[in-house]
Amino acid sequence: MELVLFGILSVVAIVSGVGVITLRQPVHCALSFLLTLGSLAGLYLLLNAPFVAVIQIIIYAGAIMVLFVFVMMLLHAQRGEGQTNYLRLQGPAGLILSAVFLGLLASLTVAATSAGSTAQPAATKICSGTDLGNIPQMGNCLFHQFMFPFEVASVLLLAAMIGAVVLTKKSE
Repeated sequence: MELVLFGILSVVAIVSGVGVITLRQPVHCALSFLLTLGSLAGLYLLLNAPFVAVIQIIIYAGAIMVLFVFVMMLLHAQRGEGQTNYLRLQGPAGLILSAVFLGLLASLTVAATSAGSTAQPAATKICSGTDLGNIPQMGNCLFHQFMFPFEVASVLLLAAMIGAVVLTKKSE
């Protein structure tokens, strides 16, 4: 049953992820992104990581999606949906870069499977002496050892929100 659920959720994640970059309407892209985040939360549940799955839904599918929709509403209210001007070589360059990426991915996959190693890598501890299955210990690790990266991420999100407001503010 887990294998069937994994297959369904992974196909949904891949198809909706492709929809994020191929759909033309921003609202459709946001809905596809929401579906991607939901299927990733299901995959986290299959990996026996319920805390990460709940955080995925609360933080990303909740807060970040609201921020995206807010920014889209602000930006499109001022500019409107105009005609998109594409560069002349944008399509061929995208195809070439996609082919290079898929070639690298295929070569890495072949190299990993030809190694024949069936041994699982040892689990590494992020914080020494911390069981990351224990939520209070994980929070203690996050807000003590990783306080600086956490604050940098919050400042970047704040700067993005301020930038969106500045861009949409009408000049007087």
